[in-house]
Amino acid sequence: MGPDDLVLCSGTLRRGTPFAARLAAASAAGFAAVSLWGRDYAAARAEGWSDADLRTMLDDHGLAVAEVDPAWWWPPGASDVVIPPGLDSEDIFGFGESELFAVADALGARSLNAVDVLGGTWDVDGAAEAFAGLCTTAAEHGLLVQLEWLSWSKIPDMATALHIVESAGQPNGGLTIDAWHFVRTGTGLDQLREVPGASILGVQLSDGPLEPESNLLEATLHHRRLPGEGEFDLPAIVGALRHTGTQAPIGVEVFSDELHDQPADRAARSAAQATLDVLRQAR
Repeated sequence: MGPDDLVLCSGTLRRGTPFAARLAAASAAGFAAVSLWGRDYAAARAEGWSDADLRTMLDDHGLAVAEVDPAWWWPPGASDVVIPPGLDSEDIFGFGESELFAVADALGARSLNAVDVLGGTWDVDGAAEAFAGLCTTAAEHGLLVQLEWLSWSKIPDMATALHIVESAGQPNGGLTIDAWHFVRTGTGLDQLREVPGASILGVQLSDGPLEPESNLLEATLHHRRLPGEGEFDLPAIVGALRHTGTQAPIGVEVFSDELHDQPADRAARSAAQATLDVLRQAR
């Protein structure tokens, strides 16, 4: 996959969209790949599809699995934390290391998207060591690992994420550049231009207001906007990405209650068209 390929990220479609409908919507809208959460795979298996069925469906639609999301267990101590299902509103923590690697193996995923969601007492050196371990295990499954920083986490900005990746020193490790977190953490375009292109493995585009929302977690999970429908300077961000020479595919990840009210095919078409419009304006 390369920079001309579009990825329909899981969160852009309503949670619970059936696997077949998800693939049909992505293919019809011109996406080359999808990202999947563990819950998407589990729901597909619960619908009665086998792994062979799911691979055939992907092939029939001309789609790949760009990444499996999110790897949450890798920071020091995270895998020891037990989150009761009743508190797991996004259905994340039921899919740990063995489960997500099994999904990646079953569907031939390209990469694993890693995040910190639990925090802890660790420092960046400890995180780098843990990230190196994650990359080593992922390499055994033929996977890249892309580290995404989250505005409220212990990896709160691109500089910290890049330090972890570079300190880990793993050839299959790199960054996810999520435009929403890029803007919300005040990352500069000059900073982005200086990142080695080979270190950028994933891109996720969405939009929003320049003024930060009062509740960032609520906003990022419910009120993102399609590329070009907010105030982010996405053409400049894409231009800076191109300056780095990254070969990462372009994902669109728009967690939006408004978008989720639309049928899957319409939401996917809107996401694709909005993203292509932004890419054409890149400078």
